Amino acid sequence: MLLPDTEARAAASAAAALSLGLCLALGGCAAPAPVLPAPPATAAAPERAPVGAATGAAWAAAAAAADQAASASARVDAGLNAVVAYADTVRRLAPGELGLEINRLADAGESPVRLMQLAIALGQTRNAANHARALGLLQRVQGQGEPEARALHPLARWIAAQLTDLRRADEQAERQAQQLRDAQRRIDQLHERLEAVRAIERGVPARPPAAASGAPGRP
Repeated sequence: MLLPDTEARAAASAAAALSLGLCLALGGCAAPAPVLPAPPATAAAPERAPVGAATGAAWAAAAAAADQAASASARVDAGLNAVVAYADTVRRLAPGELGLEINRLADAGESPVRLMQLAIALGQTRNAANHARALGLLQRVQGQGEPEARALHPLARWIAAQLTDLRRADEQAERQAQQLRDAQRRIDQLHERLEAVRAIERGVPARPPAAASGAPGRP
């Protein structure tokens, strides 16, 4: 014989089972289970290059840039040294040799170093036309923007200033020399006039001496 509590639980279970069976038979007594939305699709992450490969490429690019910079710096230094050494050499040339050197450099190309060397050679001639030509070449170098030319800009400005001062001093010396020549010519003219006056004086006959006023009369 079942206990009262046991009988009550059994009856409740049977009722629940009966209700569930009726709901299934009728098709829809219970509310349908909610449908959860599908999670949003996430974009696939881009593939990354391996860390070792990226680091190696960066090192290679940096090494190539360093080599290029070192090569450019070496060319700049070589050009500057060539110009300074040439300035020390060309000043020892004789006038005939200097003319031949100017002709050689005129056909040697348009590089900044060649233009600087030609300007220096022209400046050694102490000629107004050559100085003007040298200043034009130095201005061309200062107008160029490549690294080799930029390294020569300060030296080009200094040489241009020296040539300008030298030309100014030559012009002043020429003016003074012309003034001395003019003064000497006037002195010579005055000397000639003085000699002419003296010649005229020598050509004038001497006057006879005047008779004495207290001389005795004739007997």
